[in-house]
Amino acid sequence: MLKRSAIVVAAGLVLILTYLLTWPVPVSPVAWEAPRDAGLIDPFESNDRLAKAEIIDLGEHEGPEDITGRDGYIFASTLGGRIIRLRPDGTDQTVFAETGGRPLGLEFDSEGRLMVANSQLGLQSVSPDGRVTLLVGEWAPGQPVYPNDVAASTDGKIYFTESSSKFSGHQFGDAFDASLLDIIEHGDHGRVFEFDPATGITRVIMSGLNYANGVAISADQQFLLVSETASYRIQRFWLEGPNRGRREVVLDNLPGFPDNIDTGLNERFWVGLVAPRNDLIDRLSGLPWARKIILRLPQAVRPAAEKSSHVIGINGDGVVLMDLQDSHASYPSITGVYETRDALFLSSLFGSRLARLDKSTLAVD
Repeated sequence: MLKRSAIVVAAGLVLILTYLLTWPVPVSPVAWEAPRDAGLIDPFESNDRLAKAEIIDLGEHEGPEDITGRDGYIFASTLGGRIIRLRPDGTDQTVFAETGGRPLGLEFDSEGRLMVANSQLGLQSVSPDGRVTLLVGEWAPGQPVYPNDVAASTDGKIYFTESSSKFSGHQFGDAFDASLLDIIEHGDHGRVFEFDPATGITRVIMSGLNYANGVAISADQQFLLVSETASYRIQRFWLEGPNRGRREVVLDNLPGFPDNIDTGLNERFWVGLVAPRNDLIDRLSGLPWARKIILRLPQAVRPAAEKSSHVIGINGDGVVLMDLQDSHASYPSITGVYETRDALFLSSLFGSRLARLDKSTLAVD
């Protein structure tokens, strides 16, 4: 009897091991060397500067992933495919546009149209009266594009990121689930596009990025900053000047996953660190086979993102000007920041809330 039980147990272990090593998964991980995580040290020391943020209830509208503003209103993209509009104090909430899909990044262009990076449909524009137009559904015949964030230049050109040409929110049903697959694979699938409304031409200006995420243009229109989420860094791409067409890393080895980048005031840029780095994912960076096993594990035991509240303000050279945190993670999974003269508005992947932080509580010009 004992012998038979041992055989059953051994057979079960073999089946489990076979499953963990051979069951098909959608990723083909690439070996890389993650930089050593130094943790929350200068200039990222733990603090509670975000603790005074006020919460704005959005009711039924969930997942306000990005925020922008115009004419005394703020606008937020939501999980249900809607763009909502409200006053900065949270009043006068209304649905501004129904985009469908999953709108992520938002920014107004020089003509007052709202540019929308829709991760399931493409680059859209919304007129002042809420009419939605698809600008870029595919960047070449038969090559659909699924944007994440968007930046508009004063000359009319639109820049947008595609986080992954392999793992899209359209294919996998959700931008968050697709992001996890791309981060685990680390296969250089991210790109940045330039769309010229005058010619209708869309072209790739950056490629080989590991989950291209936030994009923002400098106030002088000289360069873009792009967050490379899976590599914990910020890159700069020159649009004008002697370095035109060149790219360079300006901030590396961040203590978390950088999400949106937003152009602020006084030549600042704001970056949301949506979650802290995961030690296991870093340690497995050089072991592609082990990263496949993660996807074969039950969802309940896979590495999960820790809750945190963390944003940073930087200049165009990647110098950290301000680090804002809340050790209690009262408003977690912050994706980005929209800055006005009086306040910082914080966006998030989850929940039905925005956060507003009065700048009078900070040393911000």
